[in-house]
Amino acid sequence: MSSHRTAWSFYGRRSELAQLRAILDRRRWFFLQISGRRRIGKTTLIQHVLNAEERARTLYIQIPDSDPVGVIAACNGYLETFGMAERVSDLADLARLIGRLAEAGRIIAIDEFQYFHRKQLGDFCSFLQAEVDRLSARSGEVKGGLIALGSLHTEMAALLEDRSAPLFNRTTDRLELGHLDFGSILEILRTHADDDPRRLLFLWNLFEGVPKFYRDAYEQGVLAANRRQLLGRLFFASSSPLRGEADNWFLRELRGRYDMVLQHLARNPGCTNADIVAAIAQVSRADEVKQVGGYLKILSERYRMIERKLPIFAPEKARSGRYYIRDNFLRAWLSALQRPVAATAFRPMDEMIAQADERLATVEGFGLEAMAGQLYEERSRLGLGDFPLSERISGYWDRGNVEIDLVALDEKNRRIRFGTCRRDPDRLPASLHGLHLGAKAFLNAHGRFQKWTKEFVAIAPTIPANLRAKLTAAGVLAEDILDLTQGI
Repeated sequence: MSSHRTAWSFYGRRSELAQLRAILDRRRWFFLQISGRRRIGKTTLIQHVLNAEERARTLYIQIPDSDPVGVIAACNGYLETFGMAERVSDLADLARLIGRLAEAGRIIAIDEFQYFHRKQLGDFCSFLQAEVDRLSARSGEVKGGLIALGSLHTEMAALLEDRSAPLFNRTTDRLELGHLDFGSILEILRTHADDDPRRLLFLWNLFEGVPKFYRDAYEQGVLAANRRQLLGRLFFASSSPLRGEADNWFLRELRGRYDMVLQHLARNPGCTNADIVAAIAQVSRADEVKQVGGYLKILSERYRMIERKLPIFAPEKARSGRYYIRDNFLRAWLSALQRPVAATAFRPMDEMIAQADERLATVEGFGLEAMAGQLYEERSRLGLGDFPLSERISGYWDRGNVEIDLVALDEKNRRIRFGTCRRDPDRLPASLHGLHLGAKAFLNAHGRFQKWTKEFVAIAPTIPANLRAKLTAAGVLAEDILDLTQGI
């Protein structure tokens, strides 16, 4: 069904909606923390759950990354927009206003709350603490509440969860908003396009589970279009809605200091610390090379842009960790889209779109591995399929050339499944030799699985019948995306 025939709806988030509805239905003071990456749908979730009466008494304020004067000016602008006569003159005044409005039964939603972690705005949390404590003491009488929304996890945690913070232990509820699950993504595609496996991989590799990006594709009329039409409309045209997305909502937070690390990780997923140091050393001063460890720590812990993965069963302090960019959109932008989009000022657009599409096809190879792992986990949670997981799906590697794309454990039935993933299904047969060698190395390293039932699986977006038969004859289970999404 084409996107212009069916109106966009609200997809997924059933458990989050139920949790938020339960908070509102208590009809008493609440202080709710909602965290999640930018564009993940925090504000939309609130809008969707509020009934007409609740929306009428809600004040929304988005805090700018500014000094106190800029924050106060922005707050007064929102007060005017919402038709309220009140105005504030400083941060203490803002905290007192929040208290008065909550007492009067209003819901106050403060977006980008993490900016109050900035040193020049830090006093606000102490002022707000006094109001929150006063309201909490009368929680049964107060019918309003405060919702703090934030997109930088570490700074939100520092404001609301750190024992030394003024607002520590003051929230009544917390909600961490993650990506849409595959069931919700498939609902979007089945409603507005189709669930062709290659379309699902292409879009998931770009957008993962960020509802805003699927909505952008729907609004531009390209959710059901071919790859290059979608890329051209969403990224390459002068009015493209996602042309500046990464720079505006990810990279601007870094102010350019960590660009080399991110660029290298985008093009070389699975780098070790030594790989990154060697790459930076080729283009940087010695003092900058010494800071690589600090860069990795901040990108991982503060911004949650990257993650360090360990081979299955490795101890937390193992030196064999590998670094990856966490966010599909950021990885796709840095590795495939950023430079071709910038080059359209000097090169033909069609040529740059084709170049970006070719680079994305390479990125999708890694994306398929991550996608297959998540589908295994989601199927297990839903009770689907023939492999209930007892251990998270994970990859395995050692210091040699041994690498396995997927390792899954079924403890109850003493089964272990080793998997190989290829975007091009014709490459699956050639990968089986390495898969068996990897499995042998794994079993030698983890002898407790020697007596378990060993299974092998080959995964691709689509697997034609003749190749499926060939894999089956080799004792390997063939699974494509249609198999893995069946029943979801």
